[in-house]
Amino acid sequence: MEKTKVLVLGAGGAIAGHVITFLVKNENIHLTLFAREASQIPGVHGKNISKVVGDVLNREQLSQAVEGQNIVYANLSGTVEKMAKEIVLTMQANRVHRLIFVTSLGIYDEVPGPFGKWNNKMIGSELVRYRKAADVIEASGLDYTIIRPAWLTDNDEVNYETTQKNEPFKGTEVSRKSVGSFIAEIIQHPEKEVKASVGVNKPGTEGAKPSFY
Repeated sequence: MEKTKVLVLGAGGAIAGHVITFLVKNENIHLTLFAREASQIPGVHGKNISKVVGDVLNREQLSQAVEGQNIVYANLSGTVEKMAKEIVLTMQANRVHRLIFVTSLGIYDEVPGPFGKWNNKMIGSELVRYRKAADVIEASGLDYTIIRPAWLTDNDEVNYETTQKNEPFKGTEVSRKSVGSFIAEIIQHPEKEVKASVGVNKPGTEGAKPSFY
């Protein structure tokens, strides 16, 4: 059986770390871990792990990493709109079609009530960047899944529910491990959530703001 080749952009991030942990023992998956500094790449080893130091905004470095992959999973911060454009162009050029891209809750003004107002007040400028990135991805023609997590905790639990783009967002928080589990599930079953934008939250966490605020 041919392995599924997965490129992890932003491999040093906390959610990405959970995804890698969930997938590293799956012998049918080969992970390429991509980050700007070698020190950011998790210290996992094995025949199904490759490591690449590079910059998403360096087209040559990105193209070399994307070539031959089956799935690109991006968990990035900063100039995400510019990064999304580079990723889309590079995937199209290399005929790689499956993209999983993490953004934020609130990019469609889909968070109702007092929590939605609080969320906009806290991260409004980030929401603009992530919305522009999502717009680029949704117009790309790729088989994308955009993921919109609630406010993140480090709780050691997998407990989540999902909402779709045109549904009101539920809850206020979710563990990074839960989001990682959801992403790992999509990577292992890439036919799921194609051309979807999915909110992820912990059930029963409705309120005016996350419990840790």
